[in-house]
Amino acid sequence: MDNRFATALVIACVLSLISTIYMAASIGTDFWYEYRSPAPENFSDLNKIRDDFVDSDPDEKTYNDLLFRYNGTVGLWRRCITVPNKSTPWYSSPEKTESSDLITECFSFTLSEQFMEKYVEPGNHNTGIDLLRTYLWRCQFLLPFVSLGLMCFGALIGLCACACRSLYPTIATGVLHFLAGLCTLGSVSCYVAGIELLHQKLQLPENVKGEFGWSFCLACVSAPLQFMAAALFIWAARTNRKEYTLMKAYRMA
Repeated sequence: MDNRFATALVIACVLSLISTIYMAASIGTDFWYEYRSPAPENFSDLNKIRDDFVDSDPDEKTYNDLLFRYNGTVGLWRRCITVPNKSTPWYSSPEKTESSDLITECFSFTLSEQFMEKYVEPGNHNTGIDLLRTYLWRCQFLLPFVSLGLMCFGALIGLCACACRSLYPTIATGVLHFLAGLCTLGSVSCYVAGIELLHQKLQLPENVKGEFGWSFCLACVSAPLQFMAAALFIWAARTNRKEYTLMKAYRMA
């Protein structure tokens, strides 16, 4: 194998590994979007806050209002708020806030919640289903897993190519990485569009700021890495195949 192709494959494999780690980390963490609000003066109704936040039949407006007011963070799987540090039967994240009296506590979205319909007016079931927000939410949840699956399948094909001592099957690896990049890019786009539409319907309170978190940034970085890995895989396989064909034709001549 030409050193050019070997170098391209090594770089592509490194990019693929880094993008996989970034994508897995972004899926598993809770900082796709973060809200920054002033510390509440008191938590006199703490039990009601917790009950509303972990309600088994969640009201989108209710839990988003709590996210706005209590320095909430949102991931693909969980939502978190900052509350007083008090022993509680539901999940507590070990990460503390700036004040030692507060702690970030999280609650996971169930699978049924991930596929739950969004309404034109959040929290009001009488206003009809907002199909755009509903499918944006579902896509932002499903596409990252599709992306990871495509990269894993591409890695399996790459291992088979190594076992067969042929570069040609790595074209399929490149194509799968390209599709994975499209899925990641689609997930990021759906998330941004969903957040913007939500904030158009639920205005942020005064003195509350929202920003995309580092989990979201990891997903954003993962997409171009996948595209670069795909380009290197496809280039190495096609160029090597072309040179092999020319060399074979030369020998026959």
